[in-house]
Order: sequence, then C-alpha cells, then structure tokens
Amino acid sequence: MCGIVGYLGFQQAVPVLLYGLQKLTYRGYDSAGIAVLENGGILVKKQAGKLTVLAEELKDNSFQARVGIGHTRWATHGRPSIINAHPHTDCSGCFAVVHNGIIENYLELKGWLIAQGHTFSSETDTEVLPHLVEHYYRGRLELAVHQAIARVEGSYAMVVLTVHEPGCLVAARQDSPLIVGLGENENFVASDVPALLKYTRQTYIPSDGEMAIITPEKVGIKDHQLKSVQKPIFEVKWEEAQAEKGGFAHFMLKEIYEQPQAIQETLRGRLAQDNTEVTLGGLSLAGVKKIFITACGTAYHAGLVGKYVIEKLARLPVEVELASEFRYRQPLIAPKTLVLVISQSGETADTLGALREAKKMGAPVVAVTNVVGSSVDREADFNLYTWAGPEIAVASTKAYTTQLITMYLLALYIADKQKILPAEEIQTLIKELKNLSQKAAEVLPRAAIFNQELADRYAQKENIFFIGRGLDYAVAMEGSLKLKEISYIHAEAYAAGELKHGTLALITDGVPVVALVTQRALLEKTISNIKEVKAREATVITFAATGLKEVEDVSDHVFYLPQTHPLLSSVLAVIPLQLLAYYMAVARGCDVDQPRNLAKSVTVE
Repeated sequence: MCGIVGYLGFQQAVPVLLYGLQKLTYRGYDSAGIAVLENGGILVKKQAGKLTVLAEELKDNSFQARVGIGHTRWATHGRPSIINAHPHTDCSGCFAVVHNGIIENYLELKGWLIAQGHTFSSETDTEVLPHLVEHYYRGRLELAVHQAIARVEGSYAMVVLTVHEPGCLVAARQDSPLIVGLGENENFVASDVPALLKYTRQTYIPSDGEMAIITPEKVGIKDHQLKSVQKPIFEVKWEEAQAEKGGFAHFMLKEIYEQPQAIQETLRGRLAQDNTEVTLGGLSLAGVKKIFITACGTAYHAGLVGKYVIEKLARLPVEVELASEFRYRQPLIAPKTLVLVISQSGETADTLGALREAKKMGAPVVAVTNVVGSSVDREADFNLYTWAGPEIAVASTKAYTTQLITMYLLALYIADKQKILPAEEIQTLIKELKNLSQKAAEVLPRAAIFNQELADRYAQKENIFFIGRGLDYAVAMEGSLKLKEISYIHAEAYAAGELKHGTLALITDGVPVVALVTQRALLEKTISNIKEVKAREATVITFAATGLKEVEDVSDHVFYLPQTHPLLSSVLAVIPLQLLAYYMAVARGCDVDQPRNLAKSVTVE
C-alpha cells in the first residue's frame, strides 16, 4: 500500500512530488524518497520516518528538475531504513524505480542478477527491478521494462526513470493500483487520486498487465504484447477528503471493501500452483508438541479461530490466552511449546510483553503481524506477515481477515509437515482458499443492502446478542466487538449452548439476536438454541451457509453466505457482521473511523 508519485512537464518536479506524497501519507508509510533528473544524472534523496524529515532536507536546495518520481514506503521486504527506502537504482545509477507490491520470486531474480555481475545494497524485493531494467536496456525504456516485468512473479505498480530518456517515464501495473493524470504539456502518475487533484481531474486507469509510456505531451497505454490500447478518460469528481477514501464515506468502509484484495495478497506466493502444499518461508516446526496463541482484542478472536483449525487439521493442542493475562500468570510452557503472538501493529504493549515473557521461558516465538520492522517483528524468532496494508480506521477489518487467512495457512502447513491430513484434503482446502477472495467480493454488495435495511429497523436498539457454536462462536465474538466499539450498542456474544445457563434472562420481546450458522454438523443444535430465543420473542437475524434452509423457519431475517469449505466459513461470515456494525453506527450518527475512547494501536497497558 505504498504511495507512488511521478511527474514530468514544465513545473519544477520536487514540489509536485512532495505535494503528491503528502497527499498519500494517509495510506501509511515508514520512509519516503524522491529521484529527479538533475544536471544530467539521477539525484536520489530519501529518509526514514516522517515525510517532513525528507521535506526539511530538500527545502534549501534549488532543484531545476522537471521530471522525477517519489515514494512513501510501507515495509514488506526489509526493515524501515534509509537504505531500504525507495527509489532504488541500478549499478550504474542510470535507472531509478519506485514500486508498490510484492515480487514473489525476487530471491531467484536477485541470485541470477548477482551471477550476472550486479551488486545490491538493500534488503528489498524492489531492488531487483532497476537491475532487471538495466540488464535489458538496449535504447528503448519501454522494451526494457516490458522484458523485466516478464521475469517478475507477484504484484506491482512501478514507475521507471532513466537518464537515457529524460523526457519519458514508463509505468506498469499488476494487481496494485496505479493511475495516470493528464495535463497540458505535463503528465502525472500516482498510486491514488489525492496526489493528482491539485493539478488535474482527467485520468487514465491502466488495467492489469498494461504499461503507460508517459511524456509531457502525451500518454500511450500498451498491453502485455506491446499493442496500443485506447483508454477512456476517467474524470475524478470526488473532493479531496473523499478521494483519500477512494470515494467511500469512511475509511472503515473502504477497508471492508479492500478485503478481497488483502486476502489475495496474504495468500500470494504461499500456495503451490498444483495445490499440494503451503510455503511459509522456511518456518521450522520440528518437534513442536503444543502451541500457545496470545493476542488482544480482534487479534485474540483470530487466535480463537486459529485454535479451532490447528487442532482440527494438525491435531496439535492449542491454548489461546489474552496477552494481558498471559504475561502475568506465569504460564506453564513445557519444552517443545511454540508461542504464536498476533498483533496488527506489532506494537501492542500487552502482546509485546507476552512475547518477551515467552522468550524468557525459552519458547520459540512466531509473530503474525502486519507491520514489518515493528517491535513484535524485530523480537520474534520468525514472522508471518499478513500483507493487509495500512488500516486507518480504528476498528480492524481487513487486518482481522488476513490474520484468519494466516491461521489457515499455518494449520495446513503443520498438518502437511506432520503428515496428519491426506493429500487430497490438503488440495481441497488450498483450492477453496484460492477461491475465498472472489467469494468475499460476492458477499460485499449483497451484505451492504441487507445490513442497511437492518440498520433502518434496529439501529436504535440498545442491546444486541450474538450466538454461535464452534467456529461460529469465535466469529460471533468478533461481530459483537465490532458493533459495540463503533455503534456504542451494548453487544455480547455467547456460545449458543450456554444460553440456558443464565443468558436467557436477558432475552425479552424485540431484542435482536444475531445467529451464525455455517456448520452443518452443528445445525440442529444451533436451531434448537435459536428456538429458545424465539420463544422469548427475540428478533433473530441469521447469517447462514448456503444450503442450510432450515434456518428460515426460526429466523426473521436470513443472509446466505457463498458455499465454501466449512472450516473456511469464518472469513466469509465476518464480512456481513462488519457491515452490520458499520451501518448501525452510521444510522446512529457515530464517528465510525474514530470511535470514542479508542486508539488504533494500544501501546500502553
């Protein structure tokens, strides 16, 4: 989710680049840099930390450059540092590249390039790109870029600058956002609309596999066969505040809709093409007999799903503990126990404390985090990154779904390594994992309509209960948390079988009860529990797997999820619950992105 900006035209490039980068800082970043053509060469300036540090370095320089590229980096390969910041250059210093995405085969490409005599200075995957372009350059930049990206596996939005063709930028994209801004005797490229709105509202939006060849006078779009493509001009009508949110009313809604892409990114490079295995970058689990999972809040709920699927698929015992409890109760960590910590930010104080406590007791620690270079990332023995990209809204959505995906990957990885599951079952689950992104995209528009109608009816209720069994109970806990934290409705989640042990006393006429029913094996028992609340005049809202028609007889409202493997249902089931919370909060006039009393990253106990 890095920010990319490129400019060439009649204006001084540096102010245009800095303005564009500043407008993209909402995407999250850990470093920033620019490369401009100055005095016949490429001048690169970059800094770790805030964009203001880079701006301060540049303010006293009288640059004359009329062409340049800029970047705000969200670390994926290599920790946040000046060396790892973009732009990156080749050996000769004649080519510079900025890049958003993940180059899956960068180690293979890097090894090949080193054998060809290239030298590298950073830890990043991106640095292979300028070296590839240098290797293939024979006088036409677009051909060199075309040949370079033909070698690349993964996702990218990239812009290339060279001293050999000072009046040209070449941009390309695959699975990462990129737009081209059209001006008069000047043109622009960026990863998102806000960077351009000061200068133009006329844009081209290249499709996956296409390149843009940009000069001050014109923009040409070419496909993967280098054939010219006629693109319609898209006129941006959003205001700046809207543009940062991609046209969505709130960051939370934007991030909910980004989940299909986030699922793809988390799976990218980790599933074999023939569906036979999961690859987790050399993670060693030899001899592990037990796993502790520790986390806080939403990440804790992801851990509950992790417990269920690891025990089910890998047959390893798993304990899940709130990090704030784990660190103080002197847990019994026996030899061959692995501790798994989950934290979106990698800076959650209690989770970091639990990690340190586990290491004191000699346990190996694996971290699931979204932020490369965070404290959890640095201190863990091994890291599984979720690749969700930055989350701006306080209420976590896409980070949670990518944490779930990581739990499934880990469970399958262990099951395969320990020869627990038959090969056919592993293949079936991997195939279904690959389909989850598309099925998540199918859920979104239907769930939005369904939940807007529910919000119109029930937003003024002050109590809502969530029930489910097994995996559905874990997801119910996350749905309840989302609702209470942004709508301020009192919400509680219960294991459906526990209703008769006290909770039924709270069920009265008209109280909404949200029931999750995705597991056919638990259908009859859950329907029995739904009947218990219906007998107390509750209003039942059911989210069910396709085919479980029996729920219609005991529900007031039913939403059916796309068919998937029952173990993977948690990913699809949580999306409508997120939208339920969102539309309830909007109907109540709440500050969706910044709910009261809460912070995005809890860095104190």
